[in-house]
Amino acid sequence: MDMLSDHDVPSMALVVRKDLKLSAGKLAVQCSHAAVSCSLQAKKSEARIFERWTNGGARKVCLSVKDEESLRILMGQAKSAGIITNLVKDAGHTEIPPGTITVLGIGPAPRRIIDLLVGELKPY
Repeated sequence: MDMLSDHDVPSMALVVRKDLKLSAGKLAVQCSHAAVSCSLQAKKSEARIFERWTNGGARKVCLSVKDEESLRILMGQAKSAGIITNLVKDAGHTEIPPGTITVLGIGPAPRRIIDLLVGELKPY
């Protein structure tokens, strides 16, 4: 692995809607959906970043926003910056109605870029 500063090691952000009040198990599964989808997309389209991310420990942070509108605004900002995103829509089998948007996955991307996008958000 090349010698990278902490701000250049790729990172992934998993951003959860706080207004849904998901159970811990539901939250874990929804974040997993986002992480897997972003990972698969990165492996195909951003192979070098994906490799650096996995070799660097596959850093992920779980953060929160107040509602769906905030999630969509953040997704637009990430897409404008050319970063991989994945919006998770629930199937509706358990706690919430089908099609409910629960989590936004962002990255992997260089940590400094992720931090610029989500640095003001609170941990979930």
